[in-house]
Amino acid sequence: MSYLSNAPLKDRVAIVTGGSGGIGRESSKALRDHGAIVVMSDRNPERGQKVAQELGLEFFPADMTRSEDVRNLAQHVRSRFGRIDIAFNNAGIARCLPTEECTDEVWQIVLDTNLSGVFYCCREFGKIMLAQGQGTIINMASMSGLISNVPQSQSAYNATKAAVIMLTKSLAGEWAQRGVRVNSVSPGYVNTPMTPKDEIPKDWYDLWMTFTPMGRIGEAPEIAPAIVFLASDASSFMTGSNLVIDGGYSCW
Repeated sequence: MSYLSNAPLKDRVAIVTGGSGGIGRESSKALRDHGAIVVMSDRNPERGQKVAQELGLEFFPADMTRSEDVRNLAQHVRSRFGRIDIAFNNAGIARCLPTEECTDEVWQIVLDTNLSGVFYCCREFGKIMLAQGQGTIINMASMSGLISNVPQSQSAYNATKAAVIMLTKSLAGEWAQRGVRVNSVSPGYVNTPMTPKDEIPKDWYDLWMTFTPMGRIGEAPEIAPAIVFLASDASSFMTGSNLVIDGGYSCW
């Protein structure tokens, strides 16, 4: 059996959260192109619906910080397609400010989106996968869960991404013998609407490149193949792993 066929995900049902952003959009497209039935979700219904229509995908609006929304998304997909095979829990936000200026509200929204939202998705999608006896979950972490970024201050973001990596490992061990694999992806700096290359302060960018052996930031289409790999049987002996794609930033 070839795990690297032209359609390694044929007829598998996938959910992508935060689907209207750069990595979410490119990953949704890549999963579709490799045969998956993709349901895209986003908390911005207008933007999400527009992207889904452009890609020819189904869209279901949901705010991942609301556990009820996540539950409704999971139940919708199961009712519509009978199963959930792949979940890419991608929705996330970043806030850069000195920690002494980080208000309770900023801390909480970063925590709610980047960590609680991922937990809700793992729990609700995982329940369905566990009942099926199979499935694969991919969580969006970051190299910021492994290193402390400079020069920008983003302790809330870094803390949530480190927690996502540990959540991934914890669930992988808990669910491995019940047929559900759980891995995470940790991109470095990527040119997306969250970090548009043309809007990055020059002093930030220059310092980032000093720490990046490849000397450039990534592009969203360079992350999407990793999502396809982790979603497919090509990674069938892989769980609890954190796949770092950062141009070498964290190797020094």
